[in-house]
Amino acid sequence: MKIAHIITRMIIGGAQENTLYNCLDLAKDYGDEVVLLTGPTTGPEGRLLEGMSDEDRQAIRIEVIPSLRRSIHPRDDWKASRELLSSLRAFQPDVVHTHSAKGGYLGRLAAWRLQVPAVIHSVHGAPFHQYQNRLGYWLFRWLEWYAAKRCHHLISVADAMTDLMVAARVAPREKFTTIYSGMEVQPFLEAHHHRDSTRRQWNLRDEDLVIGKIARLAPLKGHEYLLKSAVDVIRQNPRVKFLLVGDGTKTDEIVREIDRLGLSDHFVLTGLVAPPQIPHLISAMDVVVHTSLREGLARVLPQALLAGVPVVSFDIDGAREVCCDGETGGLVAPRDTAGLTKWLLRLADDPEIRKQLGRAGQLRCQQVFDHHFMTEKIRDVYRQVLR
Repeated sequence: MKIAHIITRMIIGGAQENTLYNCLDLAKDYGDEVVLLTGPTTGPEGRLLEGMSDEDRQAIRIEVIPSLRRSIHPRDDWKASRELLSSLRAFQPDVVHTHSAKGGYLGRLAAWRLQVPAVIHSVHGAPFHQYQNRLGYWLFRWLEWYAAKRCHHLISVADAMTDLMVAARVAPREKFTTIYSGMEVQPFLEAHHHRDSTRRQWNLRDEDLVIGKIARLAPLKGHEYLLKSAVDVIRQNPRVKFLLVGDGTKTDEIVREIDRLGLSDHFVLTGLVAPPQIPHLISAMDVVVHTSLREGLARVLPQALLAGVPVVSFDIDGAREVCCDGETGGLVAPRDTAGLTKWLLRLADDPEIRKQLGRAGQLRCQQVFDHHFMTEKIRDVYRQVLR
């Protein structure tokens, strides 16, 4: 097949890693001709494509469209539409697979206009949500409805995303297929080998009980709720240290709040790290916490469970599909810092339950989160639509 993937930007993030694995697997495992159309990568979230090997760079073609930017800008958006049309017309794909809000909208309209045989869109997270103002919510919801009529099928990264889109009347349920995001599974299964060296690297002692959070330091990622809970957790268990992995627009604000709360000795911030370092960092953690207010299905949850580390998560979107309350970790209502504190202290105080929940999560996640399995299922969708 000739397949074009379209995404707004290739930062270091879940949707981007998912897309890159999909592109590379299609080319390497199936011999498909793949082009990745993306906008420029700017900001503090990192550049995923910089970590590609020479072999990977030769496997697919990457084309950067300068006007394809995340923020809404009528002139740039019109220009991006024209450039997408030009690139797709030249490539003549059998399949166009779009990702992200801007790339998904402009890409679907361009592919539909060119009558591409199979137009697919992945829902990594809904662009409309309860934390927007009312005008923004209804605008993005309408745009998704409009674009959904101009594609043949939608792939959700979690059943919760399908439920949300169907409830919002974006598209009927039969137009969706759930395929979990794929990743390289083996490094997480073997992560425990790096525990001691990673702890030494970040000045964490053997006796420290490490609770980790992996997320961009950005709005709606919920670091403020973790900090509020941390005050009570540390007061009741002074052995606890918090390891924050990531960078973003709220870094300075979060550092100031940690200092104001007098918790500097209990927090370690790594800043931005390359994706291959994530298994090592998870290995240094005893518990992984996820306090985002919206997320399709955060990759860090299956990643932690693959490494045998239990998780505590706000009960949002697809979290409950891997974080099963009392089986692989703890689920807490969004913004419920008292409930969060209770779960964190329970796991901090009981090594046996940490081991039990982590082992159950590892067994649950081993197959369905392998990126080769993901690509096989996605390619099946392509074939069904083309038939």
